[in-house]
Amino acid sequence: MVELDGHRLSLSHLDRVLFPGSGHTKAEILRYYAEIAPAMVPHVDGRAASFVRAPEGTASESWIAKTPPNGSPGWVPVVPVPHREGVTEQIMIDSAAALIAMVNLGAYEVHVPQWRAAAGPERHDRLVVDLDPGPGLDLVACCRVAQRLRQLLAEDGLTPYPVVSGAKGLHLYAPVHPASGRATAGYAKAMGARLRDEHPGLIVVAMAKAERAGKVFIDWSQNASAKTTAAPYTVRLLADRPGVAAPVTWEEVEACTDPADLAFGPEEVLARFAADGDLLADLTGDAVRAALP
Repeated sequence: MVELDGHRLSLSHLDRVLFPGSGHTKAEILRYYAEIAPAMVPHVDGRAASFVRAPEGTASESWIAKTPPNGSPGWVPVVPVPHREGVTEQIMIDSAAALIAMVNLGAYEVHVPQWRAAAGPERHDRLVVDLDPGPGLDLVACCRVAQRLRQLLAEDGLTPYPVVSGAKGLHLYAPVHPASGRATAGYAKAMGARLRDEHPGLIVVAMAKAERAGKVFIDWSQNASAKTTAAPYTVRLLADRPGVAAPVTWEEVEACTDPADLAFGPEEVLARFAADGDLLADLTGDAVRAALP
């Protein structure tokens, strides 16, 4: 039993190995989330969370869960999310206690949209661009593309913040004045098309996977109101050892010459947070928001 934010939680299966390649146990992943919560919670609070669940670890079954996991404590908040078929309820992680409660239920990977539940899905307050390397390329190519994309966004008055995805690519976030999903997705797509026209042999914007070999895919579609992105600081369940969606500096992006330069596990991310604080803290500040052109 542990107590967090005035709530008592019974943590279970603490010695279960979740990542066979590294030996990380459930206890270690819970400890990571408890210690990173001060940085992570502000980036997910107010947003409808969905999860990748893998209660037995990465060697067993995993699935995407949007509705609250069975066994969710009654004090964990839920928010209504409109869909074409109606309205459903999803978890909102508003505290370290809520985060640990979900992780304890095997919801190890957290995804959120770029809009807040209170404002609604047509008032996005963040733009996100996902740079994904196709076969034959890696994170280094994404870093080079990100540098040019930073210049273009800055010309439009936007301030982008880089976050390695914890998988192969790189996410760029920019705080914006509220805009519709159609507007943010359209802007991101147009920006991607501009880069493609500059570097047609390097950039692809089309969704067809067959076109991505040897190119960096600029995924603009994650700005759609129905889409979500792996949340900053979430653990990823894509390999037999845990990667983390970790904020990085533009100096690190520029200096990257090997994907290993920007590959971080939970322990490295906690050390970075202890040394530098939340590199993404300004993303939540209203003072840096800009209107889409």
